[in-house]
Amino acid sequence: MKQILQDMAKGGTVITDSPSPSVGTGSVLVSTTASLISAGTERMLVDFGRASYLDKARQQPEKVKMVIEKVQTDGLMTTVDAVKSKLAQPLPLGYCNVGSISEVGKKVNDFKVGDRVVSNGPHADMVRVSKNLCAKIPDEVSDEEASFTVVASIGLQGIRLAQPTLGEAFVVTGVGLIGLLTVQLLRAHGCRVLAIDFDDSKLALAAQFGAEICNPGKGQDPVAAGMAFSRGNGVDGVIITASTKQSDPVIQAARMSRKRGRIVLVGVTGLELNRADFYEKELSFQVSCSYGPGRYDPSYEEQGNDYPLGFVRWTEQRNFEAVLDMMASGRLDVKPLITHRFEFEDAPKAYDLLTSDKSALGIILNYSSDVESRNIRSVALSDGGVVDPAKPVVGFIGAGNYASRMLIPAFKEAGAQLHTISTSGGVNGVIHGEKAGFAHATTDTQGMLDNPDINTVAIVTRHNSHASFVASALDAGKHVFVEKPLAVNRKDLELVQEAYERKGAQAPMLMVGFNRRFSPQIQKMKSLLEPISEPKSFIMTMNAGAIPADHWTQDIEVGGGRIIGEACHFIDLMRFLAGSEIVSVQARGMGEVPGIAITEDKAAITLGFADGSFGTIHYLANGAASFPKERVEVFAAGKVLQLDNFRKLRGFGWAGFKKMNLWRQDKGQNACAAAFLSAIETGGPAPIAVNELFEVAAITLDVVDQLRSQ
Repeated sequence: MKQILQDMAKGGTVITDSPSPSVGTGSVLVSTTASLISAGTERMLVDFGRASYLDKARQQPEKVKMVIEKVQTDGLMTTVDAVKSKLAQPLPLGYCNVGSISEVGKKVNDFKVGDRVVSNGPHADMVRVSKNLCAKIPDEVSDEEASFTVVASIGLQGIRLAQPTLGEAFVVTGVGLIGLLTVQLLRAHGCRVLAIDFDDSKLALAAQFGAEICNPGKGQDPVAAGMAFSRGNGVDGVIITASTKQSDPVIQAARMSRKRGRIVLVGVTGLELNRADFYEKELSFQVSCSYGPGRYDPSYEEQGNDYPLGFVRWTEQRNFEAVLDMMASGRLDVKPLITHRFEFEDAPKAYDLLTSDKSALGIILNYSSDVESRNIRSVALSDGGVVDPAKPVVGFIGAGNYASRMLIPAFKEAGAQLHTISTSGGVNGVIHGEKAGFAHATTDTQGMLDNPDINTVAIVTRHNSHASFVASALDAGKHVFVEKPLAVNRKDLELVQEAYERKGAQAPMLMVGFNRRFSPQIQKMKSLLEPISEPKSFIMTMNAGAIPADHWTQDIEVGGGRIIGEACHFIDLMRFLAGSEIVSVQARGMGEVPGIAITEDKAAITLGFADGSFGTIHYLANGAASFPKERVEVFAAGKVLQLDNFRKLRGFGWAGFKKMNLWRQDKGQNACAAAFLSAIETGGPAPIAVNELFEVAAITLDVVDQLRSQ
């Protein structure tokens, strides 16, 4: 398939070839016929991508603060690498897609193959969308008309928040694409409408749709126009669909409103407000969130759980349907808004027009390529060359942030022969596969596992998929490197153990990405502790930082929670430094209290070891970001080792050792990958004994059992 991407570092807009997405549970695969470029949002993204690094920083002061905090804790070079990596990830453009369904996933009952649908899918000739983010198109509505549905829903959601009634006087400030659609929808509600803008051509369209108009650029006073329009009473409501850094639209809205008037911000403006303007009139002010209830709710958008109609009348999907009904009845006319049409293959020209011609409104992309040619599951990224089967030939499953920033570069640096990268969406695999030098990108993971040329598989996907992928790869006879955790529950752990045991003496190598034990400073600590025969005491403090309760890592079914997903790192690290079997575990989490949705990620874990050593892991998500993220302390035989954030190691009481500091943070990712690949190539022992992997996984599950039973 082909998809439009925006380079956020250098500013280019390109069309890339990638494998067609695989349809998942609760989703549909759509073959695109038309899509609409959202003039406001996409112009902003393109302009941001083309801006200098300094201008990017000026536009995002809150991100600059985060960067400064990261420099203080992780060091300059680590932070620079992270920022460059973030900007190097191209951004898919578009969210106004129309096409016909070519495949439906499990648990999709309301759609069938062949249905014409509108969705918030990107500009691509094949898109995968959740069943709750698309709606059937009535026969009376053309594909081009339907492509306006999502942007119209943005305006409609703002109107729903304003709650207009028949005969009320409303103002729409900023009549770009969303503003002009909002004008028509307000008129359909039976409202009188005043449109305010600096562009005469857009105001002419607003007048065509039945609005009175005001152009401040010609010296007309918006507040005076609003008062005259409302017959001196003040307008009932203002919907701001403008995009500006100035606060004028909100200030003017307050001054032209009647007492207890309603102001809804749909666009983007400055928010330096005068309290008196709002206080004296008891005005209500609300910011509208995109296209309706369900937006940014993973349960609704990703998992496909709908809100009951009796309790949430209008959701994203129902707003789509309402807009389409308005189009079908002729009460919403989008034809006058179409200013340009381009073939999808000429999209870069469309974006050049978008940034050079501010009067452009509805820019339509038409897709006329053969549908069969789009639905290809694998693409070649390079000729691949000749691979040496005696060495690791690696296939990757997953190309998310950690895989692309850390693990793939680590494997590449260690000399891995990178064969195929598999992702469910396709595009990320191409982006990161080309950069790293993979020969192929695919969305057919099983096909990759069945490929006899690949002898090693790295799994870097969401946590709940790890065990099944590991078991499948082991059954296929592949060596396996899986990013932690190995399993999110005991059933999954048994699945992996059984798959490993089925291979008996011929079992491939199994490795979990417990990279911290391979970091140079941890290796130094291990060498210092090795001669000490008496028990050791450990204190590990993890200032993990807060993650929202609705993030997938917090979902027990998907991410397993942060103890399973991340604290396992430190259980393994303590196991490594102790060099002895774990024989006891105690865990205590923060008590359940009102206002704190997740308490499991604020816990103390105490481990006892067979040699008498013990240690406590303080895993805390309620600390300050400016405090070091990770601290490891070891007390033994009258000596102390203290490691801060994998940058500064200090020794107290050690003959011949005082410190080992690094210019760049090193958590051992490169050394971990190198040790794994070297063991495969040389036939040596696994870098981490498989019984330790299973032991740490079981102990981690014991920890969460205790925490969840409190």
